[in-house]
Amino acid sequence: MGNLTGVNLCPPPFWDSKLFSIDGGFVEGRLCQRVTDDLKCCLPCPMADWVYPDSFNTMTAVANWVAAISAVCCVFLLASFAALPVDKTNRHYLSICFVFGVFLMNLGFVIPLAAQPDQCFDKITPHGMRTSKICGASGTFLLLGGWCGVMWSFLRSFSLHLQICWQVLVGRNFMIFAQAAGWGVPVLGIILALVFSGVSFRFGATCHINHKNSLADLWIPLLIFAGATVIITFATFGYCVKVYLASLSDNSASTDGSSLPTYSNSVKTLTPRQAYRRVKRVIALQWRGIAIVLIIIADVIFFSTIFVFQDNVVQSVTTDPKVAKIWATCLIGASGDKNQCLNEARSLVVNEETVMAVLLLLALNGVWLLFLLGRVSMITGWSELIRSLVGAKKKEFVSVDARYEVKKDTRSYEMLSRDSGAVVTPLCPVKSPPTGRRTPDYFGQAARYHAPARSYSSPRAPRQDGSCPQQTFAHGNRPDGYEDMNPLGMNRAV
Repeated sequence: MGNLTGVNLCPPPFWDSKLFSIDGGFVEGRLCQRVTDDLKCCLPCPMADWVYPDSFNTMTAVANWVAAISAVCCVFLLASFAALPVDKTNRHYLSICFVFGVFLMNLGFVIPLAAQPDQCFDKITPHGMRTSKICGASGTFLLLGGWCGVMWSFLRSFSLHLQICWQVLVGRNFMIFAQAAGWGVPVLGIILALVFSGVSFRFGATCHINHKNSLADLWIPLLIFAGATVIITFATFGYCVKVYLASLSDNSASTDGSSLPTYSNSVKTLTPRQAYRRVKRVIALQWRGIAIVLIIIADVIFFSTIFVFQDNVVQSVTTDPKVAKIWATCLIGASGDKNQCLNEARSLVVNEETVMAVLLLLALNGVWLLFLLGRVSMITGWSELIRSLVGAKKKEFVSVDARYEVKKDTRSYEMLSRDSGAVVTPLCPVKSPPTGRRTPDYFGQAARYHAPARSYSSPRAPRQDGSCPQQTFAHGNRPDGYEDMNPLGMNRAV
């Protein structure tokens, strides 16, 4: 019998697993079935290319580009929160951390879009996080961003629930708790997921968590917090409905004109009408946050459910050859032409439309954040900031030797204001007192005239004979016979 070492004994398009090493790539990610005790045939890598049409790769690339746009939206929001004043952004630490978490999730799609990694270690083995740095980075950011999105959604809903339902004024203690839980739980969750499960190329250019231990270290804890967020949110809505119905039956005249309490001790004694106005005001201020929380939680629950179902189906193909027998037979009969067997593959994987819906919903989170947390005042704030920075660099140069040419024309005595057009007249010369003892001139110093903003009068030019246009007592020009009079001592007793 001849030596069959190095010969592929499997029918095309399948490959014999003995022809490839088990020391590289994610070996557990191979999709293989045992034909005999000594023969195991494996589907070529990547698996998604054989169960989905060619348009699937194009659609995943579109989802990655949408995620890149979402990342830009998140960067704009974070930069606005950091550079603009609070009256332009209405920033809050719950919103800032929430946006940063979604930005991390988007990086899980942007990194493979920029790097264009090879998904396969060899013909049948996909890359894992230990053999591909791009895989490790994209999978880590995707899982960490998902954890952060769920946790900050939970904390935001919990904060709103405390304010509306329990009249608790959240402050510094809640902020410390939120920072510890909002970042501590995701870090702990990602460590457990990477240590006990790991990530690899499952479908598309982004790495996802592996099947081993994934329910215990990722999906169940993630769904617990997501479910708690949904319960808290609907409990808050239920309380709002209750308060609204109670306010309809409150006919007390005193509550119609009463204002909301201004100190914390009185919020527990609100009348139904006051409670309704308070809840209405809080919801009016927080409806954007409520909407984005519901969107993120819906995305995470949808993604988790679909991916767990997909993972279980693929795992069943590996363990039970009968599940994929019809599809495998079709591929062998078609000599590896997958297009002739796509109908048989539909029962083995989630349909293409559902997968693309999940990927696009995850990729659009940053765009939703910009629409719901962004404000028109951010644009005006950036415009004002840029103008102030550009204006600070331009310094007007004025020559010290600038002179006005004195002419005989009347206008040579006038200084035209560039802003108001007011005419500033030079001061009238003060007559030098004659020699000898005289009464002090209390009004001899003339004051400079400043034209009011809405005045229709202006100082007049000096006459050609050198005299002032209007002789007034206030300018030290008193009538004859009153030169020696002291106006401050006119009524003094003799």
